[in-house]
Amino acid sequence: MVCGKLEIDILNSFWTLTSQNEDRDISIQDIVDNLSANGTERAYTTIKTVMDRLTVKSILVRYKVGKKFFYRATMNREEMASAAIKETADRFFDGSIPALIRFAEKSQNVLV
Repeated sequence: MVCGKLEIDILNSFWTLTSQNEDRDISIQDIVDNLSANGTERAYTTIKTVMDRLTVKSILVRYKVGKKFFYRATMNREEMASAAIKETADRFFDGSIPALIRFAEKSQNVLV
């Protein structure tokens, strides 16, 4: 479930927009507006393409209300972070989260 920077930016917008009401319907335009307000200018079509890719990855679900499509995230921020940590541990540390943590602690000064 590797995600690119724009995918993560879109997910962060979802989590921000739904922080007060997790049942809120989120449209592509909502995400475009939120990203714009945070200094990330992207075309509507680019955001739609990336949101459709996140739907294929089952990170977002798409549904229709009337004539308009809306999206919902299938994981919250904590669930997504946990999945990313587990994936990183699996890919680089033979699944060992303690080994990943030791690496992060040891690399802390190098990475900053």
